[in-house]
Amino acid sequence: MQPEIDLFGLPIKTFGLMFALGFVAAGAIIQRRLRELGRPVDWAYEITFSALAGGLVGARGYYVVTHTGELADDPLGTLFGNSGLVWYGGALGGALAVPLWARWRGFLERTLLDVCAIPLALGYGIGRVGCQLAGDGDYGKPWDGPWAMAYPDGVIPTAVPVHPTPIYETLVMGLVAYGLWRGRDALRPGVIFGLYLVAAGTERFLVEFVRRNEDAALGLTAAQLTSLGLFTA
Repeated sequence: MQPEIDLFGLPIKTFGLMFALGFVAAGAIIQRRLRELGRPVDWAYEITFSALAGGLVGARGYYVVTHTGELADDPLGTLFGNSGLVWYGGALGGALAVPLWARWRGFLERTLLDVCAIPLALGYGIGRVGCQLAGDGDYGKPWDGPWAMAYPDGVIPTAVPVHPTPIYETLVMGLVAYGLWRGRDALRPGVIFGLYLVAAGTERFLVEFVRRNEDAALGLTAAQLTSLGLFTA
């Protein structure tokens, strides 16, 4: 892992680098798809910015809501600190911001959902590369399997070999993005997004069994309960 790299004397966090790269890749895919659909390609920048703004607010908001004790002890640190960006909160924030943009542009239709599905899958996979490089605690439970690894130099270090779950998620969601891209013209509007929800929900539900998150209810983690919601939707 490599939580930080030095670029001409400037320290750069690898998680932040992958975070940015995920949005760049998403914007490129959206632009390509809009061109295929005969829509203005400049909309790609507007969609990406809307998703970024809404996602950041949602990711931080989700963290604050689920860490109310920290908010009471350190309000400013919890609201504006360097950690505490939750993917599901970011997805919900983006899911609110992008339709608001789409309504303004007259593009609030099922085709928009399909346009966003593939970038969501790919961006998630790229983001998990950042988690792997940073060793930020998103790894799995202790394990002695053939590809188990420790994160002694991670942001949240561990010397105990564990499941490298960020790698699992990158591989799976990368394949999901590829499969959805291949089928983008073969299915009626809305189906691509539905398949994305099923795939993303299933992937996260299953990987949580080997991640180190605590149970929230019914023997399931908070992420698994949210995943069931995605799958049902």
